[in-house]
Amino acid sequence: MELNIENLTKSYGRGQPVLNGLNLTVDGSGITAIIGSSGAGKSTLLRCINRLIEPDSGTVRLNDVELTALKGAALRKARRSIGMIFQSFNLLDRLTVMENVLAGRLGYVNFWQASSRRYPQADINRAYELLELVGMEEFVNQRASRLSGGQRQRVGVVRALMQQPSILLADEPTASLDPRTSLQIMELLQDIAGNLGLPVIINIHNVDQARTYTDRIVGLRYGHIMFDGTPADLDDAALDAIYDGKDWNEDPGEAESGGAGGSRGSGGAGGKDAKRELEGARA
Repeated sequence: MELNIENLTKSYGRGQPVLNGLNLTVDGSGITAIIGSSGAGKSTLLRCINRLIEPDSGTVRLNDVELTALKGAALRKARRSIGMIFQSFNLLDRLTVMENVLAGRLGYVNFWQASSRRYPQADINRAYELLELVGMEEFVNQRASRLSGGQRQRVGVVRALMQQPSILLADEPTASLDPRTSLQIMELLQDIAGNLGLPVIINIHNVDQARTYTDRIVGLRYGHIMFDGTPADLDDAALDAIYDGKDWNEDPGEAESGGAGGSRGSGGAGGKDAKRELEGARA
């Protein structure tokens, strides 16, 4: 797997670009963390990769396919290779765990199968395997509305894996969770990246978690890359450059104008993202 981002630019309105000619390459497996202050461009970057947000200019190429040049059915097909995990989980509360998980296969079945929820037995078997992998096999028939935050995020992870993605994007997957559950989710993502050989790009505010659970850290400031290296190389000087000398332990969360806020809460724009993901998966 290789993801190449070249000269990526995105602005909201007439303000300063959130992404400003950004260049980034991710290949192989492991976890890459994207860190930075609010408005640095972290969520915008992830959403430009899967085209939930349209960049103003630049290219995003995944495995020699230029995603930024695709439209319609070709874009929907390409999105099957990009799994997305949301901060707000984006599950359909009225559906069961299994039904939410199988939604990850919408891009691979026809309209009749999707509308009647008649998925191939191989998909159902794979869903059971992945739910067991994340410790959710006992909740198969539980409605999503009855799950805890950590359980909901595990279901979100499995739904993304059901796409059989080439890469996994995680947009602040622990921001809505308590500290203990946050660590469990980070450990889960670490295990998935290692055991499945799946590259993960995670937008995260917790610098300590980035240092502990990821293989590479990319620090953004005003849409520019200020640091790109291993967790061991992330020293105080690098943190000062990324956070402009501010206390990086007290960053309140992503608040990028026009796009990043959509992942907050259980409804609003986050719900729209879920709908777009499900619609976009249908080839």
